[in-house]
Amino acid sequence: MTTSQFRPGVHPGRLPPEEYCTAFADVAPPLTAHQAQVAAARCYFCAEAPCTTACPSDIDVPLFIRQILTGTPEAAARTILSQNIMGGMCARVCPTETLCEGACVREAAEGMPVEIGALQRFATDRLQAAGVHPFTRAPRTEKSVAVVGAGPAGLACAHRLAMLGHEVTVYDARLKPGGLNEYGIAAYKAPGGFAAREVAWLLQIGGIAVLENWKLGRNGSVADLLAEHDAVFLGMGLAGVNALTIPGAEHATPATEFIAHLRQAGDLATVPVGRRVVVIGGGMTAVDAAVQAKLLGAETASIVYRRSQAEMPASAHEQEHAQKNGVRIVPNAAPVAIRKDDQGYEVEFARTETQGGKLVQLDDTLRIKADQIFTAIGQTLGPVPEGLTITGGKIEIDAQGRTGMAHVWAGGDCATGGEDLTVTAVAQGRDAAEDIHAFLMGA
Repeated sequence: MTTSQFRPGVHPGRLPPEEYCTAFADVAPPLTAHQAQVAAARCYFCAEAPCTTACPSDIDVPLFIRQILTGTPEAAARTILSQNIMGGMCARVCPTETLCEGACVREAAEGMPVEIGALQRFATDRLQAAGVHPFTRAPRTEKSVAVVGAGPAGLACAHRLAMLGHEVTVYDARLKPGGLNEYGIAAYKAPGGFAAREVAWLLQIGGIAVLENWKLGRNGSVADLLAEHDAVFLGMGLAGVNALTIPGAEHATPATEFIAHLRQAGDLATVPVGRRVVVIGGGMTAVDAAVQAKLLGAETASIVYRRSQAEMPASAHEQEHAQKNGVRIVPNAAPVAIRKDDQGYEVEFARTETQGGKLVQLDDTLRIKADQIFTAIGQTLGPVPEGLTITGGKIEIDAQGRTGMAHVWAGGDCATGGEDLTVTAVAQGRDAAEDIHAFLMGA
């Protein structure tokens, strides 16, 4: 039964059942074979390609595009996946407009880059749809490695280690592997259970066991893992969230919880959403929460950020996507209080401006009515084992991914050394695996 879009409060079923499929359809539909050929033909195949330099996982972009152009997309997929085993998801969620496509010479010359992300998806999707796994394991080394966290960093590390002949056990705190790819991105970016299919495809390499519902500190320690394995890789991501410290903060919910619930819902019509939704924050998570609230039938959804819109962590592309979906962006406003009233909630914000390089709250305030309030003001590492050095709220690692603890490496969002991006996490997991392999083999 459909609930009116204009009914106050937080309710499921605000849209007719048939509208959910349309609302959450693939935001960037795949290229056809003909479209891929046309897109590939636009590449200049630069000798010193800036797109490759801009890719955190060092994919040889001109090579894989040439392979598509010459009619060998399976070879293109292998080129991609040899550097980024999660190239399918990265093709969907990478901020290509600021990475490879942003560096494309056609972007500089014409404002229209080669569609690198779409071409990467074209190649990897064809290979995965065929059920082909292009890599085989090396002879077994009789060495074993524990990987904590089944997100992009952990899975990339596990796959590379398995390919090199080691036995790997992945320990994950959730009930399904995939990390943020499974629980933390907007459903319209990877619909149809793609995240789970990619994990299943990745595990075809063999030699990887996944132990779910196992949390570091609750079910075991690093010392316990080292007693059973020859090395440990920590890729557990950022488990905590920054909390609001204002009166009434208990009325707000972390946006990550909303997104995770939506991603795991079997029927989107059962996901409750407010008539008026306010999201406090300015990053990708804020955009994903606000856009999906609108897609679920919220009458209004507002992103309120304490600094200017130009300073929002979410890319200009994501901001534009939010606004095209009817999300209002309110910059230069910092929350000061949340009050409950007969009609729901009222969030009070203080106007802000930058003075002498510092953000200052002004006396001017604004108030926004809300039925549902989400916070997206950053995530935190959470409890960590003793003996690790924490810098800037993350596990400190060197260029090879080594921590200060013997036989322990780390990578991904929980570690220093890169932006909180899927592609960066994959690259760190891959590189740490290579260093673990060299260490285990005495190189």
